[in-house]
Order: sequence, then structure tokens, then C-alpha cells
Amino acid sequence: MKERQAEPEVYIRGTELDELFPVHFRKHIKVYQFEKGDVLFSTGDQLDELYFLMEGKIKIFTHTPEGKLLINRFKRPPALIGDVEYSRGSAVINSVEAVTDGVFLAVPFDDLARLEGEHPAIIRFLFDTMAHKFYTELHATSMHMLYPVEVRLASYLLSISEVGEGTVFHGEMRTTNLMELAEWIGTSYRHLNRVLKNMTAENIIERVNGSIKIKDLKKLSTLAKGNIYE
Repeated sequence: MKERQAEPEVYIRGTELDELFPVHFRKHIKVYQFEKGDVLFSTGDQLDELYFLMEGKIKIFTHTPEGKLLINRFKRPPALIGDVEYSRGSAVINSVEAVTDGVFLAVPFDDLARLEGEHPAIIRFLFDTMAHKFYTELHATSMHMLYPVEVRLASYLLSISEVGEGTVFHGEMRTTNLMELAEWIGTSYRHLNRVLKNMTAENIIERVNGSIKIKDLKKLSTLAKGNIYE
């Protein structure tokens, strides 16, 4: 991830950040550009900035003590990274990787703390953001308890598919990593393979060179029942 010499105004205009950040404050906002595959933040890192995802898509994940990768969720704009770390003063909890190229706006924690005193709207914004994260975590837990594997897998595939393309070519979906996926959505590797075969037979997906291509996005959305891991 690299800082970019660009005006943050370009990304702020027309978004909720337009009202959130007073014009005089915007000189403190930085612009960062990242590329697909970049590991943006790792568990244990110490942050000193709050990051607003303005373009692109990111993956939030962690590793088990055995070294397995567990994906928590995917995020598209608008999304926030570092709010929990800012509020608690803690290190990064989950790692973040770029699924596509994209752009962050970043606000230093020190400047943000000063802004809270003169512009309380930022406090409400952070509160609403963390409440939404709590809801998202609760929803994901409920999905694992209430919905069958077919729904969970369909929701996962929708989460990682490229908008408008219906194609998945991300490394986490390669056959060699399906055991980790099975563990994450709460099923066995054998059952996951059965579900994938059923989806293939119904022409919803196609398995190509160790990756999965979505052939019928509408059918997949119907199968997901409106759920998505975001």
C-alpha cells in the first residue's frame, strides 16, 4: 500500500464523509492506493490511522493456531478499518488483504481525537459503525446455526465474486484450500464437495483449473436467500 499524491476531496465529494469531515480538517486526510493481493494489515500490527475504504474490495481473515486461514468476511465501500483499534487502543485483531485494486482514505488517530471535541458527529459515526460490525458478526453466527450448507456456500461465493462478472478466481477457492473453507462454513470436506457437485450439476457453478466460475448468478442469489458474508 502506497500513499498517493491526490486530493482526498475527489473521493469525499458526494459521500457521507462530506458531512463527517469539515472542510478545514481535510488537509489531515491522506490517500493510499493498494493492489490486488496486498496484505494491508496483519494481526498484531499497531495502527495510528483510521482507514476508509473508498474503492475496491478487501478480505478480513485470521489464522488458527494450526496455521489455517479462516475468512471472517469481505468488505466493499463504504467500509472502515481501525475503528476498534482506535477506540480500544489495541493492536490489529484480524488481517486484511486486498481482493482487488483499491483506495483508502486515512485519518491519523491524533487528528481524529482532536476532531471529536469540535465535531461530535464523528463519535456517532464510529458508534454506528461498530454497532453494524456487531450485527454482522451476529448475523454470520446465526447463518452457521440456522441455514444449511447450501445456503452458507452460496452466500460465501456471492461474497467473493466480482461484481457484474460472476467469476471467482481467488486463491482461497482453489481445491487445495477447500478443507479450510469447509471448516469455516461449518461442514465436512466430503459434504462440501457433494454440495459443489450438486451446484455444478444444476449449472450454477463450474469448476475450472482448481477455481470456481459462477455460471448463473441469479440462481446462486436465490439459493443464498438474501444472505451474504459482508
